[in-house]
Amino acid sequence: MTRLLTTYFIGLLFGLGIVISGMANPAKVLNFFDFAGNWDPSLIFVMGGALVVTFFGYRLVFGRAAHAPVMGERYQLPTGTRLDIRLIGGSALFGVGWGIAGFCPGGALPAIGTLNPAVLTFVAALVAGILCAKALRNLTNPAAAEAPRPQTSPKG
Repeated sequence: MTRLLTTYFIGLLFGLGIVISGMANPAKVLNFFDFAGNWDPSLIFVMGGALVVTFFGYRLVFGRAAHAPVMGERYQLPTGTRLDIRLIGGSALFGVGWGIAGFCPGGALPAIGTLNPAVLTFVAALVAGILCAKALRNLTNPAAAEAPRPQTSPKG
């Protein structure tokens, strides 16, 4: 129950931050990318604030190297360091989609509650894209489909 409540609180905090910062408003996001027109640089402060929190947060958490995470047995950090076509292509697709739609997944999910047809269409397209990407990966690399996912036993 503790894990569920903690997850809920973290999601609520994230969603509030997205809404308060304006990242759930596609017009604000699109204006951020419109350098030649109605440019709105205010999202630079949102991104800068996120970098500052991340910088100090990582130092605080990993400064306690002898301690395990509160809600798990170990930290789940990426181990890959290779730049491959999947990483570069996925990043480019994410950026293009963000620029066209004005939503990134983090900004769209809290906006689902508005029941705005544009938000619902974006989220449906997002889910369809995830499913298509998984199907394509399974077709091109069957071993990846059969590989077991790492399991963690939750504390709390």
